[in-house]
Amino acid sequence: MNQQQNLLRIWHITGDAKRGIEPILPIGRSTFLAGVRSGKYPKPIKLSEKTTCWKKSDIMALIESVEVAQ
Repeated sequence: MNQQQNLLRIWHITGDAKRGIEPILPIGRSTFLAGVRSGKYPKPIKLSEKTTCWKKSDIMALIESVEVAQ
């Protein structure tokens, strides 16, 4: 799999109606970023000054942990 396919931008995670992207997580952008700051959600990877991504495996592990907890 291509390395870029293993990385997610914020709009992939929280969705973006303008781009027609459905969210992976049913939470808003601000809520997700607050969770990242508090340590509740995975830390991002800075590819450049203006480009932030998350590992797809980290986001999928987050989803699995929530499913197991329920």
